[in-house]
Amino acid sequence: MLALMTLTEMVKGKTVRFKFYKDGDLWYETEDGFEFPVPIHDTGTGIFRAEDKAVGYMRWIRKHLAERAQWEKERLAHARNVPGHSK
Repeated sequence: MLALMTLTEMVKGKTVRFKFYKDGDLWYETEDGFEFPVPIHDTGTGIFRAEDKAVGYMRWIRKHLAERAQWEKERLAHARNVPGHSK
């Protein structure tokens, strides 16, 4: 299950595949189905292939994992504050 995987498990010996471009981000997907953005402004002079080693994308995967964790914390906090809604 993706939610229980560590970052290392997501990238070690695995690849990412380019999915699409939208609003300034290159969207990639890991072999495990985790989609994450690579902001164009953060690419510098790098070469971004349609398929590549996942370890080279670790910083963007890590960042998106952290963002998703924060979104989940905010969602749960909001749910606790909505009358008539229980966790």
